[in-house]
Amino acid sequence: MHVPDGFLDVPTSVATAVVATAGVAAALRGARRDLDERTTPIAGLVAVFVFAGQMITFPVGAGTSGHLLGGTLAAVLAGPWLATLALAVVLIVQAFLFADGGITALGTNVVLMALVGVWVGWLGFRGARAVLARSRLSRRSVTVAAAFGAYLSVPATAATFVALFAAGGQAQLPIGAVLTAMVTWHAVIGIGEALITTLVVASVLAVRPDLVAGARGAIERKPLEIRDGAAA
Repeated sequence: MHVPDGFLDVPTSVATAVVATAGVAAALRGARRDLDERTTPIAGLVAVFVFAGQMITFPVGAGTSGHLLGGTLAAVLAGPWLATLALAVVLIVQAFLFADGGITALGTNVVLMALVGVWVGWLGFRGARAVLARSRLSRRSVTVAAAFGAYLSVPATAATFVALFAAGGQAQLPIGAVLTAMVTWHAVIGIGEALITTLVVASVLAVRPDLVAGARGAIERKPLEIRDGAAA
């Protein structure tokens, strides 16, 4: 999903850079409300995990591979504002230190993964969580909703890329063919995204549900009970 240099024309790259800058600025303001002793370390850990996860690819067939986007995972664990900042930092480090995604295309990649990936996934998560938890929010409903949001975010990000390519793509390719290929393959890649997100969110919920922003206020860590001088 990392867009390289020269894949989009200059006006499109500049436009996405402006949108990315505005999005990150909004996230900086929004994150001020979320920062506390719990969210600060989890945001850092999420950034490290997403960075490592994006370096690992998995085959999906026909010579195509995918990797974790991590937007929904980051949003569910740390909240969407901090997730946007975490993904933006990851993309900046990847572009400047690892040549993963072009420097001139950095704004495009931030728009795709730190904005579209995070916010589509977060809104999908919130919608699914509301449907699944009409009576009571449970760990299972949070996990299933996270999987749904994660899956939804991947083809949505791919479709956004196709829209940008239609506006300023440098390669002479039929837009219909590009859309079909991108959305089809990323619908498959989304399965891997959903599985990874499910495993990580379920694991954190099992030990520290109070650290999961998407479950906060409804699922909290149970206090230790002291029985016969031992914690239970």
